[in-house]
Amino acid sequence: MGIDAINFIMDKVEDNSLKEVLEIELDDYRKIAKDIEKIYPKYNEGKPHSTSLGNKVMTWYGIEIRTFNDKTNSKIAELLLQGVNMGIIEGKKILNKKKMDNKVSAIVKAYVDMQEKAVETLKKYL
Repeated sequence: MGIDAINFIMDKVEDNSLKEVLEIELDDYRKIAKDIEKIYPKYNEGKPHSTSLGNKVMTWYGIEIRTFNDKTNSKIAELLLQGVNMGIIEGKKILNKKKMDNKVSAIVKAYVDMQEKAVETLKKYL
């Protein structure tokens, strides 16, 4: 979802410094995705599931509506922070409630750490 949200919102960003931040975040998401792809076959057949079309459409539509009249850095950061916070919550729930392989735990922890870093970076744009 993070990759999709950033891709959907990127064309609305006019500030080059915010664009650079989002590019870095995209790279971070892609690294996590590659780590997941490497170990996924150990736990399941095929490839990791992707975001459903319905969720992608809802994310795109939500971004379009919320940025229709306001494409400021503050609004964009606010929208992204809402998604990042959901990611942190889900990641923490997984870490707190489930026993898992050390490799999986390391990926989830890296994901949460990445999201927490993104919060601090995005807050500067509010």
